Amino acid sequence: MDLVQSSGVLVIQYFQNNYGEYRDFLGVISTVGDPRNIFSVYFPLWFHLSHTVGTKMIWAAVLGDWFNLIFKWILFGQRPYWWVHETLIYNNHSFPHLEQFHITCETGPGSPSGHAMGSSCVWYVMITSALNSTQSFTVATDQTSKRLWLLRSCLWTIFWIIQISVCISRVFIATHFPHQVILGLLAGMLVAEALELLPSVCNVSVKAYTQVTLVLFSIAVCFYLLLNLAGVDPLWSVAKAKRWCANPDWIHLDTTPFAGLVRNLGALFGLGLAVNSHMFIQSCKGKNGHEGRFRIMCVAATLTSLQLYDLVRIPTNTDLLFYTLSFWKTVSIPVVVVALIPYCVHLMMGNENKKLV
Repeated sequence: MDLVQSSGVLVIQYFQNNYGEYRDFLGVISTVGDPRNIFSVYFPLWFHLSHTVGTKMIWAAVLGDWFNLIFKWILFGQRPYWWVHETLIYNNHSFPHLEQFHITCETGPGSPSGHAMGSSCVWYVMITSALNSTQSFTVATDQTSKRLWLLRSCLWTIFWIIQISVCISRVFIATHFPHQVILGLLAGMLVAEALELLPSVCNVSVKAYTQVTLVLFSIAVCFYLLLNLAGVDPLWSVAKAKRWCANPDWIHLDTTPFAGLVRNLGALFGLGLAVNSHMFIQSCKGKNGHEGRFRIMCVAATLTSLQLYDLVRIPTNTDLLFYTLSFWKTVSIPVVVVALIPYCVHLMMGNENKKLV
């Protein structure tokens, strides 16, 4: 493993030494792959274009990130920015220099990459859903077959460009080794493909959402406790991150393993509450739900509203308080996107129609 990781360090150095002028661009690309953007950007945009795709996206993101957490606790992957300081393969103090950035110092284990896994998982759902919907509305002829082939080629090219860019950005900032982003990329695609084999998740009751949330949380906590009983600290990586991060201000509690767990389970539980609510049925399932103007207004309102969520700072005085508030903050996102804002738009359009009459 030392040989693989030392080779990965050479790749990181090559990127940093030869493409340093692109650091800002690569930083943006890394942010694009951030799993948190799934809930604040991708989900609100896609849900109002297609309820099925938006729902599948949340399920894929949650299951993908949950498997990522379990894999990280099993694989004990190192991160480059601390590994170069602790490995014994370099003589004396001749360890290679890796530049760190404000998004480098993530605190969880490094393998597989959560950004690469989350990005590939969600984009795979988007691409395959777009292709399936196109094929279902197209009559099979030679001309349409050529167009479908061209569309398929373009969409998959976009997919691979985005995924490769995300992988390179994560390697560039020295938060992952190359093999970790490759593993995350492949694992994310597998999770998204496996989701297609499950029964439809678009008509699931609140009870089922609650049960799945509790099961995923219980398994994660039990696995955490088993590791502790076995004498293994599942949070071993947090101490390494705090020790070797170049700037203590770059260490954030929301990058810890449990922060991602509660964030994703909160989104899943919130989606269950929202899609089974009276407000969702009256608005998105009503007559206005099929109008283009209604959907555009919902997308604009939700994207704008969710940007304000970044201004809400959760106190980090205690871990338990932070995780609890993070859970309920994320629960509120699907409720706002799926139920509250569409219902307000529905009422507003209803009032406009009454005035016209």
